[in-house]
Amino acid sequence: MKTKMKQSCMLCIQNSHTDPYFNVAAEEFLFKHMANEAIFLMWQNKPSVIIGKHQDVNREVNLDFARKKQIKVVRRISGGGAVYHDLGNINLSFMENSDNANFDKFSNKMINFLQTIGIDAQSDERRGLTIDGLKISGSAQYIYKNKALFHASLLFSSDLTTLEAVLNSRLQQPAEQDKVYVHSVKSPVTNISEHLLHPLSIETFKQLIMQYFTNNPDYSGYTFNPKELKEIDDLKNQKYSTASWNFGEIQPAIPT
Repeated sequence: MKTKMKQSCMLCIQNSHTDPYFNVAAEEFLFKHMANEAIFLMWQNKPSVIIGKHQDVNREVNLDFARKKQIKVVRRISGGGAVYHDLGNINLSFMENSDNANFDKFSNKMINFLQTIGIDAQSDERRGLTIDGLKISGSAQYIYKNKALFHASLLFSSDLTTLEAVLNSRLQQPAEQDKVYVHSVKSPVTNISEHLLHPLSIETFKQLIMQYFTNNPDYSGYTFNPKELKEIDDLKNQKYSTASWNFGEIQPAIPT
């Protein structure tokens, strides 16, 4: 059920779609076309690699492995490194109007949530989250006009063997003086589920996330209406599912 939007409230959306092309399109649609609302979005993807806007896909992804395993590759609008998604991974997106974004507050919110289930996580210099030095979350940020986006993953019960294999490109990174693209920083990873004192299903974990971030009188649940779904599908078909966007020539982060 869709509730009436209020300019003062935060929209909280649990997106049930698992198509990575659709989900990355949905995130851009919300970010650029619902400019008056603060938004919290939780979503999951089927097996996929989500690469940063300024990355060379050939040097970040083992494309032969991805094709063999039918893992989709999708380029997002934010910078940062490549991440692997599957249904053991939870994605969180925070969007708000801001002329001076404080992205640390979002990683702190995630740390505070994890403490409620007995996980002591720390933030690194790139706002990734770790447990005892092992990474459980990567994040990226994007600013468009006066709107700020922070999105992050949470490894709960992902296939870490596949993660490591698909993010292990067989191409060598270019020499230091030729690095005009953003390159992922490799880190040892772990799943949150391996560090819980009491086992949780991923569905319970998702429920706890939504309860934590919607425990506020100023939130409003929201679902996409048919017109919005069509616009998201159009964006998906015209941009995010195309080879030209995902594999074509991308403007480097450092101009040549």
